[in-house]
Amino acid sequence: MTAYSWYSKLRKPSWAPPSWIFGPVWTVLYIGIAVSFCSVFLKAVGGTVPWTLTIPFAVNLIANVAFTPLQFKLRSNLLAAFDVLIVLISLLWAMIAVYPFATWITYAQIPYLLWVSFATCLQLTITYLNSPLAKSK
Repeated sequence: MTAYSWYSKLRKPSWAPPSWIFGPVWTVLYIGIAVSFCSVFLKAVGGTVPWTLTIPFAVNLIANVAFTPLQFKLRSNLLAAFDVLIVLISLLWAMIAVYPFATWITYAQIPYLLWVSFATCLQLTITYLNSPLAKSK
């Protein structure tokens, strides 16, 4: 509860969505992520794709899981901003890497890419708005 209280007091842009929207959106996205990512790992185990293809998916998964503790447990907007950039970059890397092997996985990640792009803009804006640089203006 204290993490939510801390986050609710942060300065946010006028276009920030209400906090209740994040749970349902991430629930739907995690289903797509799980299906796609598991498919890549199963294909690697089966030898139909190279193991190196799992690297961007693993990086993305680790960075995605790390976001919440960085943002809410450590209360670090800056670390969360770096992390969400890693999520975005690794997702793009994964989508490009998997395309020649399983085009459907790339297309299935488009909603995730759209949301992460939005979340990246939001997090970078929140980080700036709550930085000493913005507070001094």
